[in-house]
Amino acid sequence: MAFEEHPVERREVTVRRAPKYVPFLVLGALVGVVAAAVVAYAVPGDATFDPGAVFGFFLIMFAAGGAILGAVLALVLDRLSIKRQQRAVVESVPDSEPDTDPQA
Repeated sequence: MAFEEHPVERREVTVRRAPKYVPFLVLGALVGVVAAAVVAYAVPGDATFDPGAVFGFFLIMFAAGGAILGAVLALVLDRLSIKRQQRAVVESVPDSEPDTDPQA
């Protein structure tokens, strides 16, 4: 089989490292859970309140606050990655062998 010559296509692209938002949200919420546990069980409080109920109350507030702070941190890192983006030139490379996969 003869190899067909295709013209090489060149493009200029922007390359940057952007953060993924979900891990920042999850990590912020987990830090909030830990902070709620510390406040509920390590800090002495009123004896009339059950520590489990106090933990549940603070869990909602601190987990939501931690997720929001994680999202803000991800947005800040995303803005910094825009400033550090670089330009690159890429070119297409033709396949050396044709596809023979029957499922394709």
